[in-house]
Amino acid sequence: VTHVFYAAWSSHETEDRNREVNAGMLRNVLSVVVPNCPALAHVCLQTGRKHYVGPFEAIGKIPAPDPPYTEDMPRLDHPNFYYDLEDVLFDHVSGRDGAVTWSVHRPTVIFGFSPRSAMNVVGSLCVYAAICRKEGATLRWPGCKVAWEGFTDASDADLVAEHEIWAAVDPFAKNEAFNCSNGDVFKWKQLWPMLAERFGVEWAGYEGEDSRFALADAMTGKEAVWTEILQENELVTTELEEITSWGFVDAMFNIDIEHLDNMNKSKEHGFLGFRNTVNSFNAWIDKMKASKVVP
Repeated sequence: VTHVFYAAWSSHETEDRNREVNAGMLRNVLSVVVPNCPALAHVCLQTGRKHYVGPFEAIGKIPAPDPPYTEDMPRLDHPNFYYDLEDVLFDHVSGRDGAVTWSVHRPTVIFGFSPRSAMNVVGSLCVYAAICRKEGATLRWPGCKVAWEGFTDASDADLVAEHEIWAAVDPFAKNEAFNCSNGDVFKWKQLWPMLAERFGVEWAGYEGEDSRFALADAMTGKEAVWTEILQENELVTTELEEITSWGFVDAMFNIDIEHLDNMNKSKEHGFLGFRNTVNSFNAWIDKMKASKVVP
């Protein structure tokens, strides 16, 4: 073993439990690998945007820095399992007297092909749109006004991989934390009509606070509808709850603050990769369709 890329996550109801379980998982890995793999050269740790804004339940409720976020901003005065992961990483690699280097990568919401992941944004939205088409319903925006109208950013999954490989092999990236986003900005009000067009449905944007709803509630009981969609379109057999992340999408679409990062540090250290977020969004929809996961 020469390199470790750690991106595991176990979600729990409280941040205290998140801290305990997730720190323990990483500690279990590094306590075995670091002392027993003499060829180990580098450990990449993937965390994310919540480093700057806190856990979902705390976003907008605790003091946080103004965006765009930079890597040198101090930690928030609030429990956050990302901080525990970093501390576990630093503690274990320090025992090798500089022989093992590290990097921390902080993407924001990831656009990718991950049908069974806990943060499957693009896939979940595709399924939502497909169900709307099947039922003849409008693709309604479920979230808040800020998330609809505000600027935000995304991280293409392939770009995150490129970023981590770069940090693992480039000496100028060693022992540093980096933001990892596409390098541009977008608004969900721009992507929403594109999503609707890809699935042939009418759409509606933010229509006021009284019109907000939880996707997790709206999609409850849609298993039979999804089964019909699978059969009619000869899709890969999947269970609705396996390939969607309604709770995560709801959390993301109800963040009442604009949140953006700054990629200058990566550029200054030699990483010039980027993605066009509109193209990224559409490319991952294409892959979901081509793989027969959605119609």
